[in-house]
Order: sequence, then structure tokens, then C-alpha cells
Amino acid sequence: MSGTLNKVMLIGHLGDEVKLHYFDDRNCVGRFPLATNETYTNKQTNERVTNTEWHNVVVRNRAAEICEKYLKKGDRVYIEGRIKTRKWQDDSGNDRYTTEIHCTDFTFLTSREDQQDMPQASGTPKPQPASNDANGPKSGPVEDDLPF
Repeated sequence: MSGTLNKVMLIGHLGDEVKLHYFDDRNCVGRFPLATNETYTNKQTNERVTNTEWHNVVVRNRAAEICEKYLKKGDRVYIEGRIKTRKWQDDSGNDRYTTEIHCTDFTFLTSREDQQDMPQASGTPKPQPASNDANGPKSGPVEDDLPF
């Protein structure tokens, strides 16, 4: 294969609100941290271990405005994009680097219903309709973990 590929697909939770920065020519860029988790069982201690990886996500223009409007801290989102590393010099003249995910596509995975349920402190689950209804299959969105 002679070509190359720079593609990232992430499903994670927002670590903070989307921060927008507008430029003079009405373009804007939005930035937010995204957390992904890896969980495994330590074979020696038999305890569950969770490692969190943080990703710096960058969205541009209309997509950034949509993300700022609808995404909140803690929301689950599917992000598709490419990795880009930027280099700059700090105040001391040292070279600094940051790696970002430049988002080209996204899907919100936290529904509005889920957002309304988040602040509730009670542990009582909300009743779900039966899936094998006598009137046929359940209408509406199907709950699953896949973003597509």
C-alpha cells in the first residue's frame, strides 16, 4: 500500500464545556477535552483498574457553534477526525508541542432525555417499555453503544 492514513475515532465524555474563539473574518474554532477510559482487571490483585486518556479536540466554524450549543460537560460523544501536532515557543523560548484531534465528524451520544436525568441523585431507574410489544417492534431510536 503506497498511501497513508491519519484517522481517529473516539467515543468519550467531555471533560469541560466547549470553548469558542472567534476570528475577524467570522470564522471560529472550538476546543474541548475528551476523556476515554480503558478498564481491566489486575491479575495479581484481582482489582478493577481504570486508566483515563485525555484528548484535545478541535472543531471549526459551524460545527464548533453546534458543539458549543448542544454539548455539556460529561456528555458522551463520538468524534471522528485526524491527529495534528502543533509546535510553538513558550515565553522562555523553549519549543513546546501539543497533539490535537481535528474533528471532521461527530455524533452526540447523550440524548436530551439522558441530560435531564443526569442531575437526579436518586438511584431509581426509569421504567423502560417492553421490547417485545404485542403491537410489533418498539418505535423510536434503538439504544446501543455504536455511534453508527
